[in-house]
Amino acid sequence: MKNSILVAVILVIILGSLVWLAAPKSGEGELDNEPVTSTTSLSADKTFYDFGTISMKDGKVSTVFVLTNGTDSPVNTTKLYTSCMCTTAQFKQGEQTSDEFGMPGHGSVPPMVRTIAAGETVEIVATFDPAAHGPAGVGVIERVIRLETDKGVTELNFRTNVIP
Repeated sequence: MKNSILVAVILVIILGSLVWLAAPKSGEGELDNEPVTSTTSLSADKTFYDFGTISMKDGKVSTVFVLTNGTDSPVNTTKLYTSCMCTTAQFKQGEQTSDEFGMPGHGSVPPMVRTIAAGETVEIVATFDPAAHGPAGVGVIERVIRLETDKGVTELNFRTNVIP
């Protein structure tokens, strides 16, 4: 009897420890409305956008992130990609808009070679398809778009709550 109680107590301690270790720490894995410090020479009008609650049946939603090269030298882009196949990104420079770029590993993500002149402003158009994951894709969704340049990486984030 004493052995079974001791084994039960040890199991409870082990399971409790595992749950505690697996629980996210404060702020871990959360996006917030504060701008992320960019590691490039590009500044963004925003680095986070919240679409709020959207319905799968209403189709795709988009937002535009405006980036400015605030330096005295050009910035050369190398790659544009997203964190999930449900999201695409386009690079708009003047009147020219690129093809859609997606998630690496889900089709080709070709190089995105452009030069952003000193003082120039460009746009990243982020599009999210709430139906991409089917009925299992409801709830809070957080995604990232990354623009790699010769000066570092700029991350642009969004969040939404998807309902059927």
